Amino acid sequence: MLDPTPVRVVIVDDHAMFRSGVRAELVGVGAGQVEVLAEAADVDEAIAAVLAHRPDVVLLDVHLPGGGGVEVMRRLALSPAAPTTEASEARPTRFLALSVSDAAEDVIGTIRGGARGYVTKTITGAELVSAIRRVADGDAVFSPRLAGFVLDAFAGSIEVAAVDEDLDRLTEREREVMRLIARGYSYKEVAKELFISIKTVETHMSSVLRKLQLSSRHELSRWASERRLL
Repeated sequence: MLDPTPVRVVIVDDHAMFRSGVRAELVGVGAGQVEVLAEAADVDEAIAAVLAHRPDVVLLDVHLPGGGGVEVMRRLALSPAAPTTEASEARPTRFLALSVSDAAEDVIGTIRGGARGYVTKTITGAELVSAIRRVADGDAVFSPRLAGFVLDAFAGSIEVAAVDEDLDRLTEREREVMRLIARGYSYKEVAKELFISIKTVETHMSSVLRKLQLSSRHELSRWASERRLL
């Protein structure tokens, strides 16, 4: 039987328009099923919102100013004031990643960081409401393609440790530039996508190639493809 109690949610994303859109969907499609308590735009705001409101589900973007979604979960886990996730609480706080990224390292890293599910931003409002309620009830929820990444990681066919070690050398912005360049974007397109200058893209790209010990964007594309990062 469907629990009639609304799931209490905090939305965490650094784009205000996207947060507003998600809130509108949840208030509309999810009326009576989901209650939006607060929004947050970065790691510090997210932690403050969770501690203040103690939601059932945190709808969490993967890439955030201040360290990303994994950093939110890590710091909350270390906080003595954090809401418990033990079975003694009727509805412990759980995390559902909602991201534009469907890259394997983001999916696996976020799940390893403590998220209960991972869905992409192509999801419909009704599907998102369903995913939120399922995560609140303790289910693990993934977009279909992403579930395969997680299964492959546990089966050992993705070398998670090796991927993590390589990516740990890169900053969050360098990872974003790396992924777009590896997908075939031009420097101008990357600059437009990330709202930075072409010169900044060039600087990040040089740093990425140096840290990964690669010599060209073609090598980078092959490197990323082999690690299922595209």
